[in-house]
Amino acid sequence: MNENFAVDMSDDEMVDFAPQVGEEVESESMFTTEDGREMYEHFRFSADKGQALLRVDKFLVARMEKTSRNRIQQAADAGCIIVNGVAVKSSYKVKPGDVVSIVMDRPRYELEIIPEDIPLDIVYEDADVLVVNKPAGLVVHPGHGNYHGTLVNALAYHFKDNPDYDVNDPRLGLVHRIDKDTSGLLVVAKTPEAKTHLGLQFFNKTTKRQYVAVVWGDFESPSGTIIGNIARNPKNKLQMAVFDDPTIGKHAVTHYEVLESFGYVSVVKCVLETGRTHQIRVHMRHTGHPLFNDARYGGDQILKGTTFAKYRQFVDNCFAICPRQALHAKTLGFVHPRTGQQLDFDTPIPADMVELMNKWRDYRKSE
Repeated sequence: MNENFAVDMSDDEMVDFAPQVGEEVESESMFTTEDGREMYEHFRFSADKGQALLRVDKFLVARMEKTSRNRIQQAADAGCIIVNGVAVKSSYKVKPGDVVSIVMDRPRYELEIIPEDIPLDIVYEDADVLVVNKPAGLVVHPGHGNYHGTLVNALAYHFKDNPDYDVNDPRLGLVHRIDKDTSGLLVVAKTPEAKTHLGLQFFNKTTKRQYVAVVWGDFESPSGTIIGNIARNPKNKLQMAVFDDPTIGKHAVTHYEVLESFGYVSVVKCVLETGRTHQIRVHMRHTGHPLFNDARYGGDQILKGTTFAKYRQFVDNCFAICPRQALHAKTLGFVHPRTGQQLDFDTPIPADMVELMNKWRDYRKSE
């Protein structure tokens, strides 16, 4: 197995690794670093009780096939070598009982990335960055059984004639993620410098991101702020959950504004102050407003309205119109990593959500 690893402040940097001894961690395993980065733990090695003090780069070279000490040192410089939960430099001395982890911001690519001719809706592109409008239903990264037909496969095809872009080099590529069934804007770094610069902007929360969602229920206030720590749901590993205990999970803040209300559902604008996994979906569910047709968080059930058969049929028709969580990453703004210019992008709400909103709007008028 041949692996690429690394991280910058919120995303990845570089280096090929393959396991020899130690525990190969399932790509589902999440890891939160001391500075708050949510990463995927790819490999873990535990130093036994008789371990003599040894530099971590030498410790890992002895345990990884076809991996040079230089590559491990680059990985350490990038922040992807973690010992007991803390990023370390290659000079760190491993001692008995230490747990050494290799982490990345994405699941492990189990197979080589094959270029696939998948249409891309490119909003902007220059020598440093590419901004793409991802459709709902397109998985971002390969993994978890989705090894083909992903956005990364599409990027591999788009850059197939660019000798400077290697889709397997994690110093390049996607700087952030959105869920498979969420549509909207994503930025791709075409150089290592752009990746690092953009990663810092996401880490420092200076990017501008607005989402539009259709959610169940009517709001008491036309605007508000949802604050609640988010962590994996201990009862369902596929879900995230909000925890009142400040020692559990990661701080998360979502600002919302009601754009339109249809009584049983509402259209809201969400502005992310933080960017946690499933943040809008779990925050909205926590406040009693699950996203419309969000199967993972209960929004695929009739949560508001009447019990009449005609109404149930209407809602079922709405589910068919928008067969996914009604969430779109509408705007994205960041500082260009080379020029320093502020770039702001806006995309139209996709057709399925527009039709869904029109359907509810007409229903409200007919009541």
